[in-house]
Amino acid sequence: MKLSKVEDDKSPTNLHRMLTLEMVRVTERAAIAAAEWRGKGDEKAADEAAVAAMKAELDRVAISGRIVIGEGEQHECDNLYIGQPVGTGQGPEVDIAVDPLEGVTLCAKNQPDSIVVLAMAERGGLLNVARNVYMHKIAIGAEYPRETVHIDWSATENVKALAKAKQVPLWEITAIVLDRPRHAGLLEELRTAGVSVKLLSDGDIAGVIHAVNTADTGVDIYLGSGGAPEGVLAAAALRCIGGHMQGKLILDTPPKRQRAHEMGITDPNRIYDISDLASGDVLFAATGITDGTLLDGVRLRRDTVESSTIVMRSWSQTTRWIRARHSR
Repeated sequence: MKLSKVEDDKSPTNLHRMLTLEMVRVTERAAIAAAEWRGKGDEKAADEAAVAAMKAELDRVAISGRIVIGEGEQHECDNLYIGQPVGTGQGPEVDIAVDPLEGVTLCAKNQPDSIVVLAMAERGGLLNVARNVYMHKIAIGAEYPRETVHIDWSATENVKALAKAKQVPLWEITAIVLDRPRHAGLLEELRTAGVSVKLLSDGDIAGVIHAVNTADTGVDIYLGSGGAPEGVLAAAALRCIGGHMQGKLILDTPPKRQRAHEMGITDPNRIYDISDLASGDVLFAATGITDGTLLDGVRLRRDTVESSTIVMRSWSQTTRWIRARHSR
């Protein structure tokens, strides 16, 4: 996705601007499709609608793209599978990570923070991970030194170190954690330490973004485990807006370790930072399906549809919020 010097001299930002707008169109179309199923209790239908809309719009974009994070392996799904080519086949070679319906349960129940997410990077810029692999994650804002926290420390050690760096008492720290049975011990430890906990019912991409935007969200740190693909997408966002994040893959079965090795992961115990998960030039876009703390949801009106999108670029550190009105 990098421009040559000749191309750069002729038009320094036109290609980047074009891809930015095209990404917005992709996430908008998927969000609008999913919104038709919002609150209807059918997770499968909502997800299928988002996937079909995203694939159709991606294939109109002038890129030679391939899916590196998507709905699953080729034998598991029809579209947006790992390795699937997308785009017109003409244009920059890029890798694409997608979550066509982050928070599928939230959409089906019409609860906050269901979004559509897409990240694009130059070829080889996004870590390839299988859909069924989980990742330990920790994230804090860019205002702290990167060594303030560490994924191998206990939760208590991390929140104490963060409170010290922030120069506040421990009870003023707020952690955000996915509400899952596997996190029962983590929640008990945080609450015993006196930390406030905000629970996520779903959607840990937004959770990581919340953790690095403390001034806007009141959240100081993300802790716990969630999907590895979502970790890569969150890292892509943080490449654009700043923040610190570490991840460690949970390769707890021989098939997962074998598939990871096939995808180029040779050290199953490696600790990844943001630049390991998403490198080079990165674009990130997300459109709200339901209202949330990050984005407003789709508004379905009689003659029009309104959408709310955030789009980010790593090379300029630009973040834009786009409100669009579409004819129905």
